[in-house]
Amino acid sequence: PQLTATKAGRDAVRDRGTYLVLRELHRWEREPAVLGACERLVQVLIGDEPGPGMENLLEVNIPQEVEQELQRLDREEEEWLRRQEEEERGSEEPSR
Repeated sequence: PQLTATKAGRDAVRDRGTYLVLRELHRWEREPAVLGACERLVQVLIGDEPGPGMENLLEVNIPQEVEQELQRLDREEEEWLRRQEEEERGSEEPSR
Protein backbone atom coordinates (compact mmCIF):
# COMPACT_ATOMS: atom_id res chain seq x y z
CA PRO A 1 0.00 0.00 0.00
CA GLN A 2 2.79 2.47 0.69
CA LEU A 3 4.22 2.07 -2.80
CA THR A 4 0.97 3.37 -4.28
CA ALA A 5 0.50 6.09 -1.67
CA THR A 6 2.26 8.68 -3.84
CA LYS A 7 1.56 9.72 -7.41
CA ALA A 8 5.13 8.81 -8.38
CA GLY A 9 4.69 5.34 -6.86
CA ARG A 10 1.37 4.78 -8.62
CA ASP A 11 2.90 5.90 -11.92
CA ALA A 12 5.88 3.56 -11.43
CA VAL A 13 3.59 0.58 -10.74
CA ARG A 14 1.47 1.40 -13.79
CA ASP A 15 4.50 1.94 -16.05
CA ARG A 16 5.89 -1.51 -15.24
CA GLY A 17 2.83 -3.37 -16.50
CA THR A 18 1.72 -4.49 -13.07
CA TYR A 19 -1.94 -4.54 -14.09
CA LEU A 20 -1.28 -7.32 -16.64
CA VAL A 21 0.55 -9.41 -14.04
CA LEU A 22 -2.25 -8.94 -11.52
CA ARG A 23 -4.87 -9.87 -14.09
CA GLU A 24 -3.09 -13.17 -14.75
CA LEU A 25 -2.50 -13.82 -11.05
CA HIS A 26 -6.18 -13.23 -10.35
CA ARG A 27 -7.11 -15.98 -12.83
CA TRP A 28 -5.35 -18.78 -10.97
CA GLU A 29 -4.87 -17.56 -7.38
CA ARG A 30 -7.18 -19.28 -4.88
CA GLU A 31 -6.03 -17.70 -1.60
CA PRO A 32 -8.76 -15.21 -0.58
CA ALA A 33 -6.32 -12.82 1.12
CA VAL A 34 -4.14 -12.64 -1.99
CA LEU A 35 -7.18 -12.16 -4.23
CA GLY A 36 -8.36 -9.32 -2.00
CA ALA A 37 -4.97 -7.61 -2.13
CA CYS A 38 -4.89 -7.96 -5.93
CA GLU A 39 -8.36 -6.50 -6.27
CA ARG A 40 -7.50 -3.51 -4.06
CA LEU A 41 -4.33 -2.80 -6.03
CA VAL A 42 -6.18 -3.07 -9.34
CA GLN A 43 -8.71 -0.52 -8.07
CA VAL A 44 -5.85 1.86 -7.30
CA LEU A 45 -4.28 1.31 -10.71
CA ILE A 46 -7.44 1.75 -12.77
CA GLY A 47 -9.03 4.43 -10.61
CA ASP A 48 -8.91 8.15 -11.24
CA GLU A 49 -5.89 9.94 -9.86
CA PRO A 50 -6.71 11.86 -6.64
CA GLY A 51 -7.07 15.61 -6.97
CA PRO A 52 -4.60 18.37 -6.13
CA GLY A 53 -3.26 18.23 -2.60
CA MET A 54 -3.72 14.46 -2.46
CA GLU A 55 -0.58 13.39 -4.30
CA ASN A 56 0.61 11.58 -1.16
CA LEU A 57 -2.31 9.64 0.27
CA LEU A 58 -0.44 9.00 3.52
CA GLU A 59 -0.63 12.72 4.27
CA VAL A 60 -4.38 13.15 3.67
CA ASN A 61 -6.41 14.06 6.75
CA ILE A 62 -9.32 11.68 7.15
CA PRO A 63 -12.23 12.68 9.41
CA GLN A 64 -12.43 10.47 12.49
CA GLU A 65 -15.91 9.11 11.67
CA VAL A 66 -14.78 8.12 8.17
CA GLU A 67 -11.66 6.43 9.55
CA GLN A 68 -13.76 4.50 12.07
CA GLU A 69 -16.11 3.36 9.30
CA LEU A 70 -13.17 2.23 7.16
CA GLN A 71 -11.72 0.30 10.10
CA ARG A 72 -15.10 -1.37 10.63
CA LEU A 73 -15.23 -2.36 6.96
CA ASP A 74 -11.67 -3.71 7.18
CA ARG A 75 -12.66 -5.88 10.15
CA GLU A 76 -15.70 -7.18 8.25
CA GLU A 77 -13.55 -8.00 5.22
CA GLU A 78 -10.98 -9.80 7.39
CA GLU A 79 -13.76 -11.83 9.00
CA TRP A 80 -15.22 -12.68 5.59
CA LEU A 81 -11.77 -13.75 4.32
CA ARG A 82 -11.25 -15.88 7.43
CA ARG A 83 -14.60 -17.62 6.86
CA GLN A 84 -13.74 -18.20 3.17
CA GLU A 85 -10.43 -19.78 4.14
CA GLU A 86 -12.16 -22.01 6.71
CA GLU A 87 -14.74 -23.09 4.14
CA GLU A 88 -12.01 -23.90 1.62
CA ARG A 89 -10.11 -25.95 4.18
CA GLY A 90 -13.32 -27.75 5.12
CA SER A 91 -14.10 -28.60 1.51
CA GLU A 92 -10.56 -29.91 0.95
CA GLU A 93 -10.89 -32.57 3.65
CA PRO A 94 -11.52 -36.00 2.16
CA SER A 95 -14.98 -37.40 2.78
CA ARG A 96 -15.32 -40.79 4.44
